[in-house]
Amino acid sequence: MIPTHALTLADARVAAAAAEAEARAHGWAVSIAVCDAGGHALWLQRMDGAPLMSALVAPEKARTCVLSGKPSKAFEDMVNNGRFAALAMPVVPLEGGEPVVVDDRVIGAVGVSGVKAGEDARVARAGVHALLAHAHTPA
Repeated sequence: MIPTHALTLADARVAAAAAEAEARAHGWAVSIAVCDAGGHALWLQRMDGAPLMSALVAPEKARTCVLSGKPSKAFEDMVNNGRFAALAMPVVPLEGGEPVVVDDRVIGAVGVSGVKAGEDARVARAGVHALLAHAHTPA
C-alpha cells in the first residue's frame, strides 16, 4: 500500500480563505471550489456579484486537475493549439484550476471561475500556496 495525504474540510477552508482574500484584493467576484483526490467537492462558494455560471465551472476546473494531475490551463492550451480532440475529454479546458500536490501525488485541487482566465488561475494558486504553507507549518 502507498500512504497518502487527504484534504480535510479545515484544509479546504484555508485554501478558500486565501483564494477569497486574493480575489477581494483585486476587486474580483469569483466562485471558488476545492475538491478532494476523487474530484468530489469539499468546498464551494460564490462571492457576491460572481457570475451565476461560475458556480458550475469552478468545481469542474478543480475536478479537471484531479483527473489529469495538471493545471486546467494545459487543456485550454491543447485546444488553442489545434488539438480539438481534447474537447471530447471529460475535462473543462479553461484556465483557473490548480492541483494540490503533496509528495508527488495529487490530493485535491482548487478551481476558480468568474474573471479573466489568468486572474482565475492567480486566485486558485493563492489558495493552493496557502494550503501547502499551512500544511508545512509546525503545530
